[in-house]
Amino acid sequence: MVRHAGRGWHGRVLAAAIGVTAVAAATSVWTAQADPTGKQHAGTGVSARPSAPAAGAGGSAPAKVSETIVHASDRGARGVNITIDDGPDPVWTPQVLRVLRDNGVKATFCMVGTQAQAHPDLVRAVVAAGHRLCDHTVSHDTGMDHKSQAYQSQQILDAERMITKASGGVRPMYYRAPGGAFTPYSRGLAASRGMRPLGWNVDSKDFERPGTAAIVATVEKEVANGPTILFHDAGGDRSQTVAALREVLPWLKQQGYSFGFPVR
Repeated sequence: MVRHAGRGWHGRVLAAAIGVTAVAAATSVWTAQADPTGKQHAGTGVSARPSAPAAGAGGSAPAKVSETIVHASDRGARGVNITIDDGPDPVWTPQVLRVLRDNGVKATFCMVGTQAQAHPDLVRAVVAAGHRLCDHTVSHDTGMDHKSQAYQSQQILDAERMITKASGGVRPMYYRAPGGAFTPYSRGLAASRGMRPLGWNVDSKDFERPGTAAIVATVEKEVANGPTILFHDAGGDRSQTVAALREVLPWLKQQGYSFGFPVR
């Protein structure tokens, strides 16, 4: 998995997250200390403590899932997983939802915490339509694998709480590191919270806006590489993504693929 370059929107998301991070540092000490391995954080000398339950979860602890990065589809060898990253966005998410509905397709939405917090109506619309939620961190920092465990913890656990609260109590079922910046620690932490680390096999390259035809061609060429396909509904003009989905989804059906979710 390659990291996405040239994401100018990341600075804006990061700036929006600074306030959240500051509050989290003052009021949510547990987010900097949760360590599913039971070991101390490197260089901190602070013993790990159990993580607090996410908001809206009724206090119940989620069941731990595998910490290996999943790519497979629950629909088997001819299944594909449509994944939508970086939203929700008030312009593009409703359009993506419409295309998915028109084609009878369910998808996994990997949401940025600040976006979910800003648009809870869209988070709930995603859930109401039968799609699944995925934690995509608070601020979409593609370099978080080079930062402290405390930072990784804050990014993952605060986003989990923000998404769960925005959804009305529905937890994210997966965790996708921005740009694929997973670490053994982040995978283990997410898994301990019931969120399976989620990779991808096909990068549609839609974030680069190469043109609708190019996005479609990339998916058609690379779908044989594996079932999980990456698209975006935020981070800029996503009109090419919407147009590409209108072509790609019927094409995949014609090729004999069915649509599912990443295995848990």
